Amino acid sequence: MLGRRVAVYGGGNTALDTARTARRLGATDAVVVYRRTRDRMPAHDSEVVEAEEEGVLLRWLSTIAHVDRGGVTVERMELDDTGFPQPTGEFEELAADTVVLALGQESDLSLLDGVPGIDRAHGGVQVGRDQETGCPGVFAGGDMAPSEHTATAAIGQGARAARAIDAWFRGTVPAAPPPRRDADFDVLNTWYYSDAEASVRPRLEAARRTSSFAEVTGGLDRATALYEARRCLSCGSCFQCDNCFGVCPDNAVLKLDPGYEIDLDFCKGCGMCAQECPCGAIEMVPEET
Repeated sequence: MLGRRVAVYGGGNTALDTARTARRLGATDAVVVYRRTRDRMPAHDSEVVEAEEEGVLLRWLSTIAHVDRGGVTVERMELDDTGFPQPTGEFEELAADTVVLALGQESDLSLLDGVPGIDRAHGGVQVGRDQETGCPGVFAGGDMAPSEHTATAAIGQGARAARAIDAWFRGTVPAAPPPRRDADFDVLNTWYYSDAEASVRPRLEAARRTSSFAEVTGGLDRATALYEARRCLSCGSCFQCDNCFGVCPDNAVLKLDPGYEIDLDFCKGCGMCAQECPCGAIEMVPEET
């Protein structure tokens, strides 16, 4: 029931998914209307490329001003000095049988009605460092808490919340994990690693995508997935390569299961272990006096 011409209003991955789905459901013309330029589009670049390959059109610097039977009125926008779109007063008619709004999402906070101490902010609830709300024993994360609203951010919030919830039930204070420095490229010894090109995942031809809902980008078989895992440089995280154990001139590095320990009675602080660590997992710090 979409009709032949579908206009999608939005600029995120959901908008592109909607337009690509419309093409698969029989729409001959699928247009994404977005009020900014491509470089400011929140959708992933790969999504934009695949959508264009499938015949989805994108109208930049445009906003829908009015929807009427048979089409929409689109107003041209221009970006100001801060990058915010401003109306120009120039309008154009765009034919469309269906208009789909993909402008964002928000959490349903109705379950918190009547809960004391919870402050709402940015479409979610305000939380502290351990993801606890203003109501003791109530924690929030993911789309319910102010953040980047990505899967990786939600996973990190879940880990913090889990420690805090466990401590809350035990009546203790959650132990903060030790701070870790960023393992920048300059602390890596990349010459320890061999060259390993990324595996190419199989992709369905563009001509076959719009006729079915078959997977566009295929997965990896077991052997290729293991190969991809071995390409990881393990930046800042020890992967037990035994380099520190092998290069220590004083046998001060003790092998544990897992990991290592420095015997400070024998260590002279030469720094060979840190210098030869491939992934920058060892950091030299001044001795406390």
